[in-house]
Amino acid sequence: MQKLSIVLALLIPGVVFAQAPVSKLGSGSIEERLNQLERVMDARNAAQMALLEQMNSLQNEVAELRGRTEEHAYQLEQILQRQRDIYQELDRRLAAPSVVTTTTQQNQGTEGAGGMPMSTNLNENDAYDRAIKLVLEDKRYDAAIPAFRDFLQRFPESSYAANAHYWLGQLLFADGKLDDAKKEFTTVVERYPDSNKRGDCLLKLGRIAQQQQQPQAARSYFQRVIDTYPSSTEADLARKQLAEM
Repeated sequence: MQKLSIVLALLIPGVVFAQAPVSKLGSGSIEERLNQLERVMDARNAAQMALLEQMNSLQNEVAELRGRTEEHAYQLEQILQRQRDIYQELDRRLAAPSVVTTTTQQNQGTEGAGGMPMSTNLNENDAYDRAIKLVLEDKRYDAAIPAFRDFLQRFPESSYAANAHYWLGQLLFADGKLDDAKKEFTTVVERYPDSNKRGDCLLKLGRIAQQQQQPQAARSYFQRVIDTYPSSTEADLARKQLAEM
């Protein structure tokens, strides 16, 4: 209000001189007072620019923190997904007949090339257990790839076939073999519509398409996840991927 009075005093000298508190501008000619006013406005503009720079800096920091938060949230979701996979495998093992465990223990004494346990007498449950153990317990991912391939070759109609294709796809994806991983994930999507891994396979196919510079295909896969499994964790991740594209 004080500044407005000063401006009016300068523009309409016959009206406001008695009202405007211009003591801060001092006395003197109009030119001197204008110079003083200009210096005041320059100082104000400088303060505003400093404030604007500070706001921009804060916005950059907030954006960086948001990016870190999203990255951490994704990493946490991956950990939780691995935990869910482990629990599912444990449930399946606990539900299997106790004779399977006995048979597995009896067969663990023989090892083949590379130290990997081998036996021509392994049944379907044992073969799958050995392959999944290499992933979830032993962390021997390079050995798990041929183990799952061998399982699928020997038991192509197994009730574990969808999971075997899924795990094989995951291992190949992590190893950078995108075309091979795509083949395994596509098999789950097309041949096993009731698999609980199908949503994640669609999500992985979208990520493979992204890495192969196929944005239209990636969007299509992500949208399929959202449309088919709207309330799933995979759908939430697909929405984030679409928002970032």
